[in-house]
Amino acid sequence: MTKQITPRYKLMLFYDLSTTDTNAYYQFLMMEMIPSLHALGVYIFRAFQVIPAASESPPQMRQIEFVAEDLETLQAVLGSRRWKLYEDWLLEHSTNYRKKIVRFRPGFQL
Repeated sequence: MTKQITPRYKLMLFYDLSTTDTNAYYQFLMMEMIPSLHALGVYIFRAFQVIPAASESPPQMRQIEFVAEDLETLQAVLGSRRWKLYEDWLLEHSTNYRKKIVRFRPGFQL
């Protein structure tokens, strides 16, 4: 059963994927990070990936967006030990990592 929420805040993650083991990356996201955040009240909204045209281009750029109903939930998650583990994992497998929280808008945001 799908839970209906009213998203009010968005957590945005930006990074260039540097790992060559994309299977491990997707396993981490789909089997660990996303379900865990969901249980804490932070839900995946959408993800974008830019794939370079040339084979020797820079790493693949990612933008992943999560939503929550309130700022307190996002702050609690970002202050948690679990989030620190997830962020450390992402930092080990990416470059140019950054995150930000914005008020939710349904359109594309940077």
